[in-house]
Amino acid sequence: MIVGVAGKGGVGKTTIAALLIRSLLERGLKPLLAVDADPNSCLHEKIGVEAGRSLGQIREESVRLKQEAPTGLAKRDVLEMEVQSAIIEGTGFDVLAMGRQEGPGCYCYVNNLLRSFVDGLGGAYKAIVIDNEAGMEHLSRRTNAGVDVMLFVCEPTRSSARAVARLKELAQSLDFRIGAEYVVVNRANGALEAAVQAEIEGVGLETIGFVPEDEAVLRYESQDESLLKLPADSAAAAAVDQIVNKLIEGGRS
Repeated sequence: MIVGVAGKGGVGKTTIAALLIRSLLERGLKPLLAVDADPNSCLHEKIGVEAGRSLGQIREESVRLKQEAPTGLAKRDVLEMEVQSAIIEGTGFDVLAMGRQEGPGCYCYVNNLLRSFVDGLGGAYKAIVIDNEAGMEHLSRRTNAGVDVMLFVCEPTRSSARAVARLKELAQSLDFRIGAEYVVVNRANGALEAAVQAEIEGVGLETIGFVPEDEAVLRYESQDESLLKLPADSAAAAAVDQIVNKLIEGGRS
């Protein structure tokens, strides 16, 4: 199962991604790959691992890596080794950070190699969770790949629901396969107002779950504790567990 998580800044997208990882691991979907595709990388903090090198850093260093490569070792082999070394190992999961987009200069060759390596990693994992930036630029640069589920995270407001509509349009414009699409309403402490629900339904999206504000999540995040350690009675964790149940049951039907 490959799950993409998207949302504009500030809606709690990365927190939802971390809770998805927790729930999938609890269900035994290991090993799992967590891909941090937001240049403002912080997914590692929420799941309790140290930050590693990003693919963006590897790309920027590609010229130096080629110059320092042992005689007879191809640039492709050097980059592949660097990608493997950038993968951070957790308990039952790995983390790979994409990093920022390229700077000045031509990176087409390096980008193509990096994409092929990353896409090839998928076969080694039972689940992949991709925490996207709002523009989903990294997704648009992948080839012959896609996600089984795209979760658009929003807050229970009309402006946030409209932002989801724009993200859905953006996702559809990408040369990228997307399976099922759903909305996750974060910080929802009650039923949605009719106007907000209408905004979501107006773009053909179904709301798959509501994640309430949770003091336990706020406490863990403020203390830099891994959200993977949240107890089962956490309201937010329980809500995401229900979302994952629906996703898995839907995938079997």
